[in-house]
Amino acid sequence: MSTTPEERARQEEADDNPLADPEFRDRLRELPPSAKLVAKVLEGEAPLSQGQLAEESLLPDRTVRYALNRLEESDLVGSRYSFHDARKQVYYLSS
Repeated sequence: MSTTPEERARQEEADDNPLADPEFRDRLRELPPSAKLVAKVLEGEAPLSQGQLAEESLLPDRTVRYALNRLEESDLVGSRYSFHDARKQVYYLSS
């Protein structure tokens, strides 16, 4: 079955931006507002550490930690060790 150019364009956009993926958005919709804000911040500036996320989102560290835990439970966020500081983890949206 062939896809239309519009469908291909939507798929390419979803590959570049997980928030454009309808399934990703459905899973995100069920999470608290803090998790949605953290995801939106990660959309523009990933990867970021927990401290950087707190600074960019203006949320307390504890709230960012809670949001990241909820996002990770839903498989919406991935993490890896920072190349600049191996003691820290950085977070990014997973597709």
